[in-house]
Parts: sequence; C-alpha cells; structure tokens
Amino acid sequence: MTLALILLALASFIAGAQNALAGGGSFLVFPALLFTGLNPLAANITSTIALFPGQITTSLAGRSLVEGAAGLSIRMLVGISLVGGGIGAVLLLATPVSIFTHLVPYLVLFATAVFAWGSFVAKKRAEDEPAHITPRAAMVSQMLIAIYGGYFGGGIGILMLAALTAAGLSVRHAGATKNMLAGVINVAAVVIFIVQTRVQWYIVLLVAVCAILGGQLGVYMLRRINETVLRVSITAIGILLTIGLFLHAG
Repeated sequence: MTLALILLALASFIAGAQNALAGGGSFLVFPALLFTGLNPLAANITSTIALFPGQITTSLAGRSLVEGAAGLSIRMLVGISLVGGGIGAVLLLATPVSIFTHLVPYLVLFATAVFAWGSFVAKKRAEDEPAHITPRAAMVSQMLIAIYGGYFGGGIGILMLAALTAAGLSVRHAGATKNMLAGVINVAAVVIFIVQTRVQWYIVLLVAVCAILGGQLGVYMLRRINETVLRVSITAIGILLTIGLFLHAG
C-alpha cells in the first residue's frame, strides 16, 4: 500500500502539471487510484473530488476572460452546467459497480479519442469567424457535456472548447470559460459524492495537494515545454490505459 500511495502521489503531481499545460491529468490519476485497490466507481468519484480544488484555482486565474456564448449569458451556462453535473453524478451513483466497471474502458476510449481529436485534428476557429450554432443548440450541447462530466468527466474540456468556439467565442475566451464551467459541473458532482458516498479523505488529500503543487510547476513550464510532445504523451497514456482496461474487463 505504501508503494501504491507513493506512485499515486507522483501520478497526481504530474497530472497537476499536465492539467495546467494541456489537460488529460485524469488519465494518470484514475489508473493510479485503481492501483491503490479502489474499484473503478470509487476511483472515478475520488478523482473527481480530489482534482476539484485545482479546477477552482485554474478557473479563478482566468475569470476576467469568462463570458457567455451564442446569446446565452454566463449565468445561463453556469445554471445549465450545475444542473447537468448533478444529473450525471446521480446517474453515476445509480450505476452498479459491476456495470460501471464494464463501461469504463469505453468511457476512457471515448475520452482519449476526444482528446486526440482536439489536439491533432480539430481546426481552431478564427477570431472573426461567426458562430455556427444557435442558442438552443448551445444549451443542449452544454447540458449533454455537463451530464457526461458529472458521470465520468474525461474529455469535457475538449468537448466544451469545441462547443464554445462553435458558439462564437474566441479560443482565448472559450478556454477560460470552459475552465470555469468544468469547475461548476464538478461542484454539483462533488457535493453529491461527498453526501452520498464514503470518501477516503486521506487519499483525496494526497491527490489534491500533489496535483495543486504539480499545477504550480505546470504554470512555470507552460512556455518551456514542447506542447506537441505533451499531447502525444497524454494520448499514448489514454491508449495504453484503454487497452489495459479492456484486457482486465475481458
């Protein structure tokens, strides 16, 4: 168990740096939590709670760039995210461990595909390019992303970035807005998880502290690391994790 906690601390530190640089830190924290002996459902819940403080600090740092999109106010987007995150969390708690265990490989595969698409395929929207979706479509897309985020969460940053830029925001403002909305989505999930489940707080504290420290390092490294190498590494981790989870489920 001591070795597992040491590896978890290291994985959490690196994950914090990854999230500050390019995202994808959960690809390290989730399997590290599995290695400590937690089942996939408990590992997902613990990861959500433990990485939440880092999301808050990140969203606060970019709050001046946060704005609404596609005719929707930021208050409306926050409300949608809060409700959707709560729905996703409730659905997760209603899912038996055995069923969630079999779903995890597909969820990780989806998250990895979304991350790879956003990193290597999707084209960035030009600053003067008009919005491509209506307010109603923006509401529906944010609700679906929020429900998914409350249920699992992997890849929601890329999904929101794509939706918000399509809704008319520049990449800079979309990035700051999605950081804040990701925190809002997890507010509802974290509250529900804390109230409805038994949380191993020493593990949560270990992951949270190490991830925050890693995030500070990530901020300093932001202009010094090759982002392409980082994104390739994160995608590779997701692929290996997906293969391992499918083999384990089989």
